[in-house]
Amino acid sequence: MKNLLLIITAALALVLAGCGKPEPAQPGIESVESLVADPERLRELRAQCKADHARMGDAQCDAVAEATRQRFMRGGPSPYASEPVLPPAASASAPTDANAKD
Repeated sequence: MKNLLLIITAALALVLAGCGKPEPAQPGIESVESLVADPERLRELRAQCKADHARMGDAQCDAVAEATRQRFMRGGPSPYASEPVLPPAASASAPTDANAKD
């Protein structure tokens, strides 16, 4: 019974530790928000992380990756197409459930 209580207490401690506040940005590391707002700087840092990840450091390259993901996944009009892709319209020649033959 004591072992079970110890395991539950340890699991609860781990869960609570994961729910803490996010770590503040390290000095010299550009924030995700600033990179999302400045696509030219984001492009430069992506190239630097790709060329020499060890020199740039994990923290900066992680921020660059998150900023890239946020810019790609944000809502709004797509920068890759002038017209949105619409679902295909139902064709008059396509069989429906009532017209389908087995």
